[in-house]
Amino acid sequence: MKIKVEEQKVRIDKFLADKTDYSRSKIQKLIKDELVLVNDEIINASFNVKEGDLVYVTDFKDEVIDILPEKMDLDIVYEDEYLAVINKQSNLVVHPAVGNWSHTLVNGLMYHFNKLSNNGIRPGIVHRLDKDTSGLMLVAKTDLVHEKLSNMISKKEVERKYIALVHGIVKHEKGTIEAPIGRDFNNRQKYTVTDINAKESVTHFATINRLKEVTLIECKLDTGRTHQIRVHMEYIDHPIVNDPVYGKKKNASEFGQMLHSKSIKFNHPMTNEVLYFEADVPKEFTDILKGFEE
Repeated sequence: MKIKVEEQKVRIDKFLADKTDYSRSKIQKLIKDELVLVNDEIINASFNVKEGDLVYVTDFKDEVIDILPEKMDLDIVYEDEYLAVINKQSNLVVHPAVGNWSHTLVNGLMYHFNKLSNNGIRPGIVHRLDKDTSGLMLVAKTDLVHEKLSNMISKKEVERKYIALVHGIVKHEKGTIEAPIGRDFNNRQKYTVTDINAKESVTHFATINRLKEVTLIECKLDTGRTHQIRVHMEYIDHPIVNDPVYGKKKNASEFGQMLHSKSIKFNHPMTNEVLYFEADVPKEFTDILKGFEE
């Protein structure tokens, strides 16, 4: 559902209550589950819309909103009473969404852990990885820890590094891409570098190895926008190998984009202990990489 705002200034929850037949509780749930966007941006219930804004609402069926635990093989790198660090496999959706309520990482987390932070249809999920991006993720077990970790990420106090294989030979040893990212209005499934309804996005990269027609790089994020590394690497004409959305049409294999969350470093939100974890790239990543070495 798309609604154009004609009022001068009104809270989003009141606006939707006036413009739809949804109950107040359902509106709150839609907003909490990030199913309400204003100008393609996630908002909270106190957000004020203004004349000219576009409100997008993705409805859900109440009878399927309950997320069920599913037995799943998970690579749990670290766990304590407050949080966990998961090494997510490629080809695994992180959280349920409209049309995809099962077989996600969240379903597996609910099976393995007795408690998770209450985050709507994304219990425990502090930050996300794309379906075909593998590697390390933080999981919160309590609401307090979830809030603290989220604040740490927004303040750039969580260091995340990724390994990516990109098309072409990257000439620079190091570089920084500072380019705002927003929704691609020509394709709502994609994001792009734009000045329209965009957010600041900063990606640092360093060259690891130059191979035949490709380059292996390490990326460090200052911000955590949706598809950030994928969008930024396409922007500088070095799209990620095997990326089905932002890459070249011909893929090296059926394996997803060659992007892996390699390491994560942060101070424990409750004990202040410095925690650092690394995860090797998947075997499929290594096999594809070897193909470019020949």
